Amino acid sequence: MRKLRRIATTLSLVLLASAYSWACTNFLVTKGASADGSTFVSYAADSHVLFGELYFWPAADHAPGTLLKVYEWDTGKFLGEIPQVAHTYNVTGNMNEHQLTIGETTYGGHGELVDTTAIIDYGSLIYITLQRAKNAREAIKTMAWLVQEYGYYSSGESFSVADPNEVWILEMIGKGTELHTKGKAKGTNKNKGAVWVARMIPDGYVAGHANQARITTFPWNNDASSISSDEMDKIFDKNVTTVYSADVMSFAKAKGYINDNVTKENFSFSDTYAPVDFGGARFCDMRIWAWFNNIADSMDQYWEYAKGNITHDEKTTYANNRMPLWVKPNRKITAHDVMNNMRNHLEGTELDMSKDVGAGPYALPYRWRSMTWKVDGKSYCHERTTATQQTGFSFVAQMRSWLPNEYGGIFWFGLDDAASTVYMPIYPSSTRVAESIAEGYGTMMDFNENAGFWVFNQVTNFAYTRYSLIHPEIAEKQQALEKKYMAYTAAIDKAAAELMKVDRTLAVEFVTDYSVNTANRLVADWKTFYGHLFTKYMDGNVKYKRPVPENHKYIPAKVEFPGYSEEYYRQIIKETGDQFLMPDSGGH
Repeated sequence: MRKLRRIATTLSLVLLASAYSWACTNFLVTKGASADGSTFVSYAADSHVLFGELYFWPAADHAPGTLLKVYEWDTGKFLGEIPQVAHTYNVTGNMNEHQLTIGETTYGGHGELVDTTAIIDYGSLIYITLQRAKNAREAIKTMAWLVQEYGYYSSGESFSVADPNEVWILEMIGKGTELHTKGKAKGTNKNKGAVWVARMIPDGYVAGHANQARITTFPWNNDASSISSDEMDKIFDKNVTTVYSADVMSFAKAKGYINDNVTKENFSFSDTYAPVDFGGARFCDMRIWAWFNNIADSMDQYWEYAKGNITHDEKTTYANNRMPLWVKPNRKITAHDVMNNMRNHLEGTELDMSKDVGAGPYALPYRWRSMTWKVDGKSYCHERTTATQQTGFSFVAQMRSWLPNEYGGIFWFGLDDAASTVYMPIYPSSTRVAESIAEGYGTMMDFNENAGFWVFNQVTNFAYTRYSLIHPEIAEKQQALEKKYMAYTAAIDKAAAELMKVDRTLAVEFVTDYSVNTANRLVADWKTFYGHLFTKYMDGNVKYKRPVPENHKYIPAKVEFPGYSEEYYRQIIKETGDQFLMPDSGGH
């Protein structure tokens, strides 16, 4: 059973963030915006009940008449069966053997639009499509056809869909449940399917989404009115950069979501199906603002919006001070840039979580849930930053168009909190995955001391106790390992290329071995690292080993008692007055 999030679509974003914390984050980078011509998609799967593991489906052939059982990704609930295709592709994590990657973030939207009779939920939609599509355009067609044919079971969702050449955002929401009451159709849904819009990010730009629908206005030129026919292929040719369901606006008008002042020119998908509120801006789009602010210019103009101060157009009622869907970066973006932006805690802003009293004496940039609380009848909130303690797994998918698919894609995979994880290189053509990170090797309620998820959680959670002391040592080791893996990439690529000349199977086995061995070695090394950290920092001390084991070799060479910062001591005095004041004569 794969559990990602519980979704309560009828609650507000603020309550959702507090009660369920299902929020996720995606950053997207096009070829022209990257340092080496790669495309990138990042994803953090954030949930307090998600066990981090690497999903894997080997390529397979299927006999005619084979049915695929569909289970809801969040709960494991059986939803139904659909016909299987003749051949499915190899999928490792969220990237397949053709370097197609799909990520997601849930935005909820109008709760009444969930189709309770449908078969395809958002998780199944991702992984079924990865097994059936070769590129981004084919994936969008497949996704649109699947929900049209079998219904869409989930709430509103933003999908990142990318291949080595193109990067797209697809936003989708169902059409609710209205059952037929008569005839052969009795009991089936009149509104089966979904309304959606897909936009290609212009080359040279970056984008992102984080649990708030982001597509606003768009050009009206290619509606997908016949998704299952050849007409869809004609509409969706190589020159098309926007495509949408034919009823995306008419359905909204029928539901009363838009007024007569909304026309095709100003119709906004996001503001119609998931109107942004304080939580949508402060808890969600704030993460995208932080990403944009770190890599692009002039983002100060959107700071008030990101803080939740939203203004609206009087005629349409839409928000009118929103951030753009994409921005042009002020430099070329590397894989490590994307990784490090996934580690953001709003550093350098007035909302830096390490600076206020909630950070405690060790500048902890995390707050334990719930995110919202009340004092004297007033509501308050903690910040929801990109890096968060409840991450099950995250990744940075790197797709390289100039290399063969056998070793062109790298699925940089991390477990637990992105700020403390190490992104390990996984080649998505791999025919197996490392045991230490494989699906089923431990669960959220089944501790396994050798499972990557638990090993990384031990290190991270120990760091939370004295973050300003312990985390810098973690970050130093993290950055060194990732840079080492990236330096190895050229050699691995070169060796794989030579093996491809001899035998494709040998090349695939080579990158599989590299992926498996690197992951297992990292987990083992990180387990040893935990022992080092625990020994060094236990009991509030900082201990250092003797350089040479001479006399008294079992006694540390040096022990420090760092105590607290002066600012924290002053805070104690402010709150307690002379309670702890000592006389000049002192004492022990």
